[in-house]
Amino acid sequence: MDPGAPWDFTGQVAVVTGGTKGIGAAVAAAFLGAGAEVVVCGRTTPDTLPESRGRAAVFVPADVRDPAAASLLVDAAVERFGRLDVLVNNAGGSPDADAATVSPRFVEKIIALNLLAPFYVAQAAHRVMRAQDSGGSVINIGSVSGRHPQPGTAAYTAAKAGLLALTRALALEWAPAVRVNHITTGLVRTAGAASVYGADGGAAVAGVIPMARMAVPEDVAHACLFLAGGLSGYVNGADLAVHGGGEFPARYLAVRAAEAAGRPPR
Repeated sequence: MDPGAPWDFTGQVAVVTGGTKGIGAAVAAAFLGAGAEVVVCGRTTPDTLPESRGRAAVFVPADVRDPAAASLLVDAAVERFGRLDVLVNNAGGSPDADAATVSPRFVEKIIALNLLAPFYVAQAAHRVMRAQDSGGSVINIGSVSGRHPQPGTAAYTAAKAGLLALTRALALEWAPAVRVNHITTGLVRTAGAASVYGADGGAAVAGVIPMARMAVPEDVAHACLFLAGGLSGYVNGADLAVHGGGEFPARYLAVRAAEAAGRPPR
């Protein structure tokens, strides 16, 4: 298979859920910069839209937790541009919550946003992509929480673990017309997450990552370009880790801290 120009998406159309800020905005800008037409969505109209090379994304208001709204989002993209080649299921997230006391409504909302919504939008996208000679690509943005839970993230962790399993199931069912892949993101420096990383701006957090820095949204965006492009034409059902090598084990960090302090490790 000739991959063509791997970063040229001219003539293609991408939908990025949650594409008005953070990782989603970077993904949208990356596809715009590569020549694609891009549709982004959110529950509220943003003050600015992602743009690159003099072109901006098109905004469609949608709460993708609603199956009807998810379908209308895809319909709007196809009505405007005539096709759909790439779906990036990026919308997601959760505030920390105590699993012992969290309300059923909270749990339902987190599962709906992080697991059900990607399913709904992917279903709608599949109906379009399967009818195209070129098929299409679905990319689900996951989290290391789906593999390594953190305190306060029980519902989110369960949803993200489910998203990875969903990716593999859809990859089995929808190939070869539609490829479905997953990106496991680690710690990403975004404006919305800045408060999580402490007063030092994340310097201490970066010390536990082998790459010695947190990811920036563009790191995830570049991975999306790869998974959507011709160079990954045989990649299906994959989980691409964009987490800088993960995090050093706690025991290793404890030993290193003890050595730095001149104390023998226990």
